[in-house]
Amino acid sequence: MVKVGFIVEGGSEKIILKSVEFQTYLRTKQIEQVGDVIDIDGKGNLKASSQRMNTQVQLLRDAGATWIIVLRDMDNATSFELVKSEVYQAADTVTCIAVQALEAWFLADSRTLHNLFQTSFEHPSPEAVSNPVDELNALRKQYTGRGIGDKKAFARTMLGCGFTIERAAAHPNCPSAQYFLRKLQTLASAN
Repeated sequence: MVKVGFIVEGGSEKIILKSVEFQTYLRTKQIEQVGDVIDIDGKGNLKASSQRMNTQVQLLRDAGATWIIVLRDMDNATSFELVKSEVYQAADTVTCIAVQALEAWFLADSRTLHNLFQTSFEHPSPEAVSNPVDELNALRKQYTGRGIGDKKAFARTMLGCGFTIERAAAHPNCPSAQYFLRKLQTLASAN
């Protein structure tokens, strides 16, 4: 079993990675999560120059993590390489980037949005949306009459309606979710 620690840029990511569904996924892949999912409170804190990042990485290593996965949003950056270059890097650290934001993964999970909106729903290109939160807010207003007041509360709502990263990754136009799961599987199989 490979031991993995997670550091994320925000509360929504933490909620999703701490979910029962994701924890079950990890166990089926022979991955043990070490420590808590660490919400670093913003992408600026993910940099190598961030004392907080250095401290959190060391805490996960001390807890036995063989690998540390960093999950952050792309946020309309011009390239993956640029985003990855901004993030703390080490031999035991892997950076995964949600395009444009984690909420694009929500747009990719048609079954969950069907449950939430109570109507057939499929987004053709979830990662092509420049601001997935705004899109989800507009869609939720359209179908339910209420928007997204708080992103963390909405993440919990998505989980309550059945969201899984695996379903997002099954969408043909959600390669960042596919990459995230593939990277975890690769780390587990190398163990």
